[in-house]
Amino acid sequence: MSANPDIEESLVLSPRFGADGLVTCVVTDAGSGEVLMVAHMNAEAIGRTVATGEAHYYSRSRKALWKKGASSGHVQRVVEIRVDCDQDAIWLRVEQHGGGACHTGRRSCFYRAIVPGADGAPASLEFRDDERLFDPATVYGSK
Repeated sequence: MSANPDIEESLVLSPRFGADGLVTCVVTDAGSGEVLMVAHMNAEAIGRTVATGEAHYYSRSRKALWKKGASSGHVQRVVEIRVDCDQDAIWLRVEQHGGGACHTGRRSCFYRAIVPGADGAPASLEFRDDERLFDPATVYGSK
C-alpha cells in the first residue's frame, strides 16, 4: 500500500468509514493502558464524543447511537481521542467511572485468553481477570 500524505499528514479529521458507515474504536484506560473494549462509531458518535467529552458509540446489534453509561451509570470520560494513520480507526483513552466497561459486569471486555490445544486439539478459552465488578441483572434489568 502506498503512502497517502493527504490523509497521513493532514490535520483535517476525515474518518474513513466502512460501507456500513462505521469505524472501529479501541478504548483503553487512560491511566493503566488496559484495553477495556472495542466498539464502533459513526459520524454522529464521533461528533457527540468530541462535543461532550463522554464516549458515544454506535451499536451494530441495536442499530442505534448509545452513550456509554446511559443505562448503567458507568460513564467513560474521554481524556484523549486519536485517529490512526489512514483514519479508519479511532482510539479513545478514557477514565472509566462506575463499575466496569463490559456489559457482563467485568472491568474489560477482554477477560478470556485463547489457549493453544495440546497434541493437535483445538484451541480453547481460559478466563483471566474475570472478576465481576457489578451484577448486570441489577444494572441493566433482566432481558
